[in-house]
Amino acid sequence: MPVESGSSAAARQAKQKRKSHSLSIRRTNSTEQERSGLQRDMLEGQDSKLPLSLRSNLMDLFSQIEREFENLYIENLELRREIETLNDRLAAEGQTFEGADLAKGALKTKASHSTSQLSQKLKTTYKASTSKIVSSFKATTSRAVCQLVREYVGHRDGIWDLSATRTQPVVLGTASADHTAMLWSIETGKCLLKYLGHQGSVNSIKFHPTEQMALTASGDQTAHIWRYMVQLPTPQPIADMSQQTPCEDDVDFSDKDEADGEVEGPNDCPSVRVATTTLRSHQGVVIAADWLVGGKQVVTASWDRAANLYDVETSELVHSLTGHDQELTHCCTHPTQRLVVTSSRDTTFRLWDFRDPSIHSVNVFQGHTDTVTSAVFTVGDNVVSGSDDRTVKVWDLKNMRSPIATIRTDSAVNRISVSVNQRIIALPHDNRQVRLFDMSGVRLARLPRSNRQGHRRMVCCSAWCEDNTSCNLFTCGFDRQAIGWNINIPALLQEK
Repeated sequence: MPVESGSSAAARQAKQKRKSHSLSIRRTNSTEQERSGLQRDMLEGQDSKLPLSLRSNLMDLFSQIEREFENLYIENLELRREIETLNDRLAAEGQTFEGADLAKGALKTKASHSTSQLSQKLKTTYKASTSKIVSSFKATTSRAVCQLVREYVGHRDGIWDLSATRTQPVVLGTASADHTAMLWSIETGKCLLKYLGHQGSVNSIKFHPTEQMALTASGDQTAHIWRYMVQLPTPQPIADMSQQTPCEDDVDFSDKDEADGEVEGPNDCPSVRVATTTLRSHQGVVIAADWLVGGKQVVTASWDRAANLYDVETSELVHSLTGHDQELTHCCTHPTQRLVVTSSRDTTFRLWDFRDPSIHSVNVFQGHTDTVTSAVFTVGDNVVSGSDDRTVKVWDLKNMRSPIATIRTDSAVNRISVSVNQRIIALPHDNRQVRLFDMSGVRLARLPRSNRQGHRRMVCCSAWCEDNTSCNLFTCGFDRQAIGWNINIPALLQEK
């Protein structure tokens, strides 16, 4: 008589259990009528404000849910029993193995154990090597020393833009949403002059290359040119607001914004209320303006999708630069050539060439996937563009088909600036950070920001000043303050 093997017996036992499971389900289904009758009796006996029909439907639904859970519970029990049976059978078969087989199993166990140990060692080594790499990066960047030198407080609303003069005396200018522009002493932080000529938010401020004149753009659809005369106060000792520590070692102790109390503006600050020249041609907010090389013409960028070129002496419109599909966000002029770059919300920036008086060429560049917040020239033949797509790209004017460097960040980038002497890009971010990169895209530093210093809200703009002042970088934000920084980046770090 043939002997039934262990595997076939287990299979037959599993089939019988499935049959008994199906019979139990049928028995469950056969009692549905009895359950429905009991439910109706229970509904009639309970006190509830719901209509009887609605309560009956709810009970039917709950009973269906209960049946589904019951079926799942039964299946779970059956599966557990099958797993236990298979485990018992495997254990029984393992006991019938001969000594050689048991030795092989022991060897396999040792091999698997050694393999797991080896994998664990590899993981530990990988983590250690990765930590060394990261720490080496931190050691490299930590040699960049960034010190907060001065805070310029006095505006009653967020500061959109700032700029430093190119002539003596060197002062700092800020443009604010409180409808004013202010001039500050860099060394003392004192307000020297306040411009009150605009009827809307002042979105941009730029200084004439050789004369004491300022150009401001405003939400009142105009751009103003106004003269200023300031006298610098006696410099005072700089308060040591923060120790000179490596930028990357600063810890952000708190992300909470401080209470926005009303900041009283400087009461003894002289003011200018009338513009020397008013430029009117735009049909929307004038978001930015800049001087062309030589200072005889200015260019303005507006939300009416156009940039206008004006003659300063006559205030006449020379050219209207149209072509952008959406609002303009920024404009910038080349420091030594008659070139203009405009950026827009249409994800492009355009290069306008006015070097040949008879030909005004334009080139369109589509290097970003979101709003281009700014595009600026460098002293060399480069353009640096920043975008809300969290990237900054460096372009070569001689070949602008593709960027020569791409910087990827974790936040939208606002109005960037490039150092003339050190060729360092300062990136102000929506997340209140300011980061420094070189022209090849290598990160050099991050400015300190904690609950004691730095910006508490979005950083709108950055501007370099390299005229032997105590501060060589300025930033401003929507926390109503501008900050002056001293950035010391060794030459060896810049070369890397």
